[in-house]
Amino acid sequence: QVQLVESGGGLVQPAGSLRLSCAASGSIGSIYDMRWYRQDPGKQRELVAGINSGGNTNYADSVKGRFTISRDNAKKTVYLQMNSLKPEDTAVYYCNADIRLVGGQFPRTYWGRGTQVTVSS
Repeated sequence: QVQLVESGGGLVQPAGSLRLSCAASGSIGSIYDMRWYRQDPGKQRELVAGINSGGNTNYADSVKGRFTISRDNAKKTVYLQMNSLKPEDTAVYYCNADIRLVGGQFPRTYWGRGTQVTVSS
């Protein structure tokens, strides 16, 4: 009923930039918090950045000053602008959102399938 589809990943050199997008579609009533997570093989999935419906943001310490999360509510899309990328930013990046369906009473959390980001020279 709801899909989150990430795009924008790829291979980039250290100090480069990428912009990830995540578009939500389906029987969506309201979208609340939206987040980006990342996971490297063998490591736990970690929260990178989050944004609530009012536009308030939070970031992992490791990305503060380099990454910017934003959203376009009309397009039901969340973005992650990643600058000054480092090899340690290499991971699969997942979009996550709290969504209430049309006619639904409570929101639940949905996940995208992820997009690979590789930072390497």
